[in-house]
Amino acid sequence: MGGPVQINVLTIFPELFRIPLECSIPGRAARKQLVSYRIVDLRDFTHDKHQTVDDYPYGGGAGMVMKPEPFFEAVDALAPAGPVILLSARGAPFTHEHAVRYSLEPELTLLCGHYKDVDQRVADHLATEEISLGPFVLSGGEIAALAVADAVVRLIPGVLGDHESASTDSFYDGGGVSAPSYTRPPEYRGHSVPPVLLSGDHAKIQAWRRERASGDPPQGRDPSES
Repeated sequence: MGGPVQINVLTIFPELFRIPLECSIPGRAARKQLVSYRIVDLRDFTHDKHQTVDDYPYGGGAGMVMKPEPFFEAVDALAPAGPVILLSARGAPFTHEHAVRYSLEPELTLLCGHYKDVDQRVADHLATEEISLGPFVLSGGEIAALAVADAVVRLIPGVLGDHESASTDSFYDGGGVSAPSYTRPPEYRGHSVPPVLLSGDHAKIQAWRRERASGDPPQGRDPSES
């Protein structure tokens, strides 16, 4: 790689990102200089004394709409080289395939909405994609941006200790949900680890894991694992 992957986040709540991006894998990746985070306060791109980032919607209705100017001017200042993603309830569902694609980019810019909505001109003429975490509403795009950043960063080469750590994750390489995991103790409160995992027979263990892996998220406990 020619340098660290650059992740830009445009938000009116930059404080929401400081601690999460210093912790765990995102923080470790930054300390290894494999990724760099740039958190941009959209209020720095306003031009009134109140640093106004929202206004009433045209046509009436409840709630406030984030203005287009701060988003456009912030992106102009950054001149990002990669995708510009608007986190939006209208967006396509975020998947592992998105994370893989973004991890191969030199730069990723995440636009965080807030309030009722973001002016549609941001989606139509600034963002290259709209992404959603699912069919539910968050207070803003910040939590979604953190989820996207975390999913992307762990796939950057060199971030995890070894390739197998990522390759055995759920959804890796088009796969489904990975098999259940167990650790010590072998018996706890009457609940035992499946005997095959204690057998030392690696062929049987791999066969068990393939059988328990699924393309769909688990809906409940598998009775065979009692």
